[in-house]
Amino acid sequence: MDFAEPLAETTYTHAAPETGGTLTVDLAAVESNWRTLAHQALTVECGAVVKANAYGLGLEPVTARLAKAGCRTFFVADLAEARRVRARARGATIYVLNGCMPEGSQGFVELNARPVINSMTELAEWDAFVATHNWRGGAALQVNTGMNRLGISPEEAVALAPRTQTENHGITLLMSHLACAEIPDHPLTVSQLKLFRDIRALYGGIPASLASSSGIYLGDAALYDLARPGAALYGVNPTPGRTNPMRGVVELTGRILQVRNVAEGETVGYGATWTAKRPSRIVVVALGYADGLLRAASGSDAAPGAMAIVAERPCPIVGRLSMDLACIDATDIDAGAVHRGDVATLIGAGNGIDDFAAAAGTIGYEILTRLGLRCRVVYRGLDGDS
Repeated sequence: MDFAEPLAETTYTHAAPETGGTLTVDLAAVESNWRTLAHQALTVECGAVVKANAYGLGLEPVTARLAKAGCRTFFVADLAEARRVRARARGATIYVLNGCMPEGSQGFVELNARPVINSMTELAEWDAFVATHNWRGGAALQVNTGMNRLGISPEEAVALAPRTQTENHGITLLMSHLACAEIPDHPLTVSQLKLFRDIRALYGGIPASLASSSGIYLGDAALYDLARPGAALYGVNPTPGRTNPMRGVVELTGRILQVRNVAEGETVGYGATWTAKRPSRIVVVALGYADGLLRAASGSDAAPGAMAIVAERPCPIVGRLSMDLACIDATDIDAGAVHRGDVATLIGAGNGIDDFAAAAGTIGYEILTRLGLRCRVVYRGLDGDS
């Protein structure tokens, strides 16, 4: 997607789209969510994770809005993303979560970005580069406290701790990642909190970061010097099972291509997986799995599908979602209220990202990062308005 000239809200009309689907991203809601998270984190600095193209919603406009709001630290996956952030947040601190390979080290100098060091081998390579180039930009050190993905071991972290007493040690942030932060009393959460606290005590004077979106809501035990929310910025609930404190950020709408009558006993879609139990009115919408709607959100005779909003009423998706099309049962809506050319809302209008994700048996993160692949993308709040 090219975000050099993103569409302003004023261009968003239902009269002239060239695609069947429209993804609307509310940048004011992203900023509001960041402020809510910053307030929840109390006196701790609140950064922002904008990796994966800002969770699929557009790295450039999201970064620009957050930088204007006062966000000073951004986390990305790789150098390519760091380059895009630097263009929109020239004075910000940028951490690259996937670290660095030897052949890419020079890029950190060019962008004034910081790698997250995730192994002793990587640390040795980075130290060699720093010594050769006399670079003092710094790096984060990630400790594996139980996630078992990236990061040095706790034992290695203990052995490295004396390094911080030397001049030009180069460690600007100590960090780890919680595996089950959304479950406060999970044994692994309890274990990780204790282990990171113990390791942090050995790194006096080094800023530390543990809390991501859900971790912020664990309170002081997870809050150190820098919080790094990600999905919550984009409307995903960081407190599952409780009221979502975040504002909804995305709305996905699709053009209704056809309204058709289906007789009782007839089937809809590939595989004939859904059978009309009564004379039914089906609206066919120009959105499918090529637009990020997982096929698992389909409705069948065996299990209901995700919901959509048609004429301000919730209606179920029926039959298998296909590449370009979704079928929605609008039988309970007056026939005169639904027409070809109207729009149906698959996400938004009270049908949140988490609701759609749950119906598809996944999480909002996965849905977000798949949206906008070919939809028309519209941004509200490009000029900083609310």
